[in-house]
Amino acid sequence: MNTSDLNREVCYRAVLARDARFDGKFYTAVLSTGIYCRPVCPARPPKLENCLFVPSTAVARQLGFRACLRCRPELVGAEPFAEASALMVSRALQQMNDDGALNGTNLDEVAVQLGVSGRHLRRLFVRVLGSPPTALAQMQRILLAKKLIAETGLSMTDVALAAGFGSVRRFNAVMQRHCGCAPGVLRHTSASKSDMAAGITMKLPYTPPYDWAALLEFLAGRAIPGVEAVQSGQYWRSFQLEGTQGLVEVHPDPANDQLLATIHATKTPPIGIIVARLRRLFDLDTEIIRIDQHLSTDPLMASRVRARPGLRVPGAWDLFELTVRAILGQQISVAAATTLSGRLVAALGGSLTEEMALLSDGTGISRIFPTPAAVMAADLGSIGLTRAREKALQTLAVAMQESRLAFSAQTLDSIIENLCELPGIGPWTAHYIAMRGYRDPDAFPHSDLGLLRALETENGRPSPAAMLMIAEAWRPWRAYAAMRLWAQP
Repeated sequence: MNTSDLNREVCYRAVLARDARFDGKFYTAVLSTGIYCRPVCPARPPKLENCLFVPSTAVARQLGFRACLRCRPELVGAEPFAEASALMVSRALQQMNDDGALNGTNLDEVAVQLGVSGRHLRRLFVRVLGSPPTALAQMQRILLAKKLIAETGLSMTDVALAAGFGSVRRFNAVMQRHCGCAPGVLRHTSASKSDMAAGITMKLPYTPPYDWAALLEFLAGRAIPGVEAVQSGQYWRSFQLEGTQGLVEVHPDPANDQLLATIHATKTPPIGIIVARLRRLFDLDTEIIRIDQHLSTDPLMASRVRARPGLRVPGAWDLFELTVRAILGQQISVAAATTLSGRLVAALGGSLTEEMALLSDGTGISRIFPTPAAVMAADLGSIGLTRAREKALQTLAVAMQESRLAFSAQTLDSIIENLCELPGIGPWTAHYIAMRGYRDPDAFPHSDLGLLRALETENGRPSPAAMLMIAEAWRPWRAYAAMRLWAQP
């Protein structure tokens, strides 16, 4: 990428929003001060006329700019190939946040997925972030443990296991050293003890406004039979993580600007992983006000923003699950895709334990979504799939099994390119997966019939090419514009 590839207005909007999803994708060289910054720099944004947007720290240095002392872009750009190194660390960190991949002994597995050795990945962490991955993982465990102690009535043994500590003894030692007191001292409430089956309720705060009704309506129409359900303003789903099976139920608490998630499990679940997946699924980390402000400047979006402020882009619980659902939904209705998804789950999904089945009674949830290994070996023609669709799903399953697809920080172009290399995935499907699976805010399936219909006038619908031109005004948040067109007030 060169400087001319960067759209000034699009980059500037990302700078004003300080959206972390753009960090590392470009840098801002400030003409009036001679410094260069990351998009997430906490300093007051410069005026647009003073900005030069460059694709790398190397370009900024070549042009004579010096690194900002607040956001420290030189920490990810001080040597050749530093951009690639920073991206690799970012990908590992995202797996750390989403799937707990760096907790314990899994670092080498993560390194293999990224195509490097564990030793090299550890070296990159120290070089880019100044800290080894084990130290970062331990800090995450400490923060999660403090949250569990404060918000739940779990015993200290269950807190230690849920937060990812290998033993209670290790948990006590680390918390004593970090907090200066025993873990039990941190519990200031008289919360009654909880058990796993009764449920652990976690608070998931967000920045308002938040259109829960619209997001729930979207998920309800696409809920996978047997795995997900939407009832009485609540979202339910089954899960199986690290050998633990369970259910999670989510409902809003608008008075406190948060969602409440109650987790039921057969034994102590990996709560950090579950919370990270729920925050991703419900798009809880977005500063929606800045996005709505920008979209409302366009006449085509202004009334839609006024009608439904705080509309989010639903993410995904699991990348494989979402991608399977997207492939099944190609060129058929949402209802038909839901039917096929239900057949797939009924044929290949694992059953809930009796304990979890009793808790899910009345929701229709009875199974776990199939694993890639199960899909690889199955005869999918029996559920009504064409041979081409069957091949697409099995090739996808192989790619997931071989760790060639994972949630990671990539550019939109690279996401689309990688996905389109798989048979059965074209640009529409790839952009849809990028929107929800990779949470790219600028992904935009411009040929989608629903989007084209939403902008239909007495002169007809816009062509896909015309839709792309119209959507330039919505960048870098075209995904949020797409949701508004699909929602149609």
